[in-house]
Amino acid sequence: MSEDEVRTWRRDHRMASVWPLLFANLESAAFEPGHVLFGGDADGHLLWVQGDSAARHVAERANLVPGARWHEAEAGTNGVGTALTLGRAFQVRGTEHYLSVAADFTCSAAPIRDPASGAVIGVVDVTCKLRNTSSLALQLVTTAARLAEAHLRDLARQRDAEILTRYLDRVLNRIGHQGALISQEGRVLYSAPSGWLPALWPAPLVEGETGLPDGRRVVVERLSPGGPFSVHALPNNGSGDHAPRVSALGRNRAVLWLDGVVHELSLRHSELVVLLLANPAGLTAATLAEELYGNDGKAVTVRAELARLRRILGYRLSSDPYRLDRRIRADFQELAADLETGAVGDPHGRYPGPLLPGSQAPGVRRIRRRLDIQPTHDSPM
Repeated sequence: MSEDEVRTWRRDHRMASVWPLLFANLESAAFEPGHVLFGGDADGHLLWVQGDSAARHVAERANLVPGARWHEAEAGTNGVGTALTLGRAFQVRGTEHYLSVAADFTCSAAPIRDPASGAVIGVVDVTCKLRNTSSLALQLVTTAARLAEAHLRDLARQRDAEILTRYLDRVLNRIGHQGALISQEGRVLYSAPSGWLPALWPAPLVEGETGLPDGRRVVVERLSPGGPFSVHALPNNGSGDHAPRVSALGRNRAVLWLDGVVHELSLRHSELVVLLLANPAGLTAATLAEELYGNDGKAVTVRAELARLRRILGYRLSSDPYRLDRRIRADFQELAADLETGAVGDPHGRYPGPLLPGSQAPGVRRIRRRLDIQPTHDSPM
């Protein structure tokens, strides 16, 4: 790895959260004469190298330096690589190393696992000259690795509590029959009713409609860029048609049917939904601002409203440009299509009233005029 890659990995890798603890527990051993302490990732890249300066200079000649990859695939039998391959603490002494350049060292290493998934995220290793080998070295690194895993469990509990505090209300507001809040790693933090999902999500978390192993259909929605996620069971209505629907004709506030839950939208959100549905290719925030407020509209105001609307629509509201999932159906669009094709003879029975009659948004008024088959019901223009 390059120096820049090492710096980035040290900052962003999950091992970064436990390295200070590992160093604190192994510092005395690391700075013994002839000793070096290593921390690495699950691929065997050495990220941190600490210890006696003379020993570090000797280690450098064996390429035991930050960025070097000591996985078994590249370096054969060695402390870091073999511990990662076996998934358990391991010690390699002297000529047990595959590479002759490491034959003067004893390496004692232990993998560090994610407490939730059990996956190995990194490794810690104490290396020393063969003549300085201690019988306690392997026990020491094993204990340090277990302490690091306990620290990861504590961090996970804190993060889970923060997620529940921040996002549980959003899940409860849309829970319908079955719903859940899931961490970015796939752990179920809350579910109602309890037990309707497995404790660990069985597949990669991807937004959208998907199926569980038992055949049930659910919708996964991302609540923030890196997670967590909400999961809602789709209603079993026998038709297999779960497409969201919008009713905006004859209503001052549109009604949205979404995943078995009915939402009455605010006037502003109703206007946004109507404008986006009428422009399936999408609109920029600046264009939406003009359509909503005229020439005085501000894009920043629209972005704030869209952020609030996304709490309801989830992944079905995309950006750059802003657009809605094309599977969302709306009564005003269906009526317009029928009028255009002549599929409906007498449209009056299908026309409960004007589109969002209370809206004065320029873009909504233009759409309303095109649809108004009962002029006396609409406000004068």
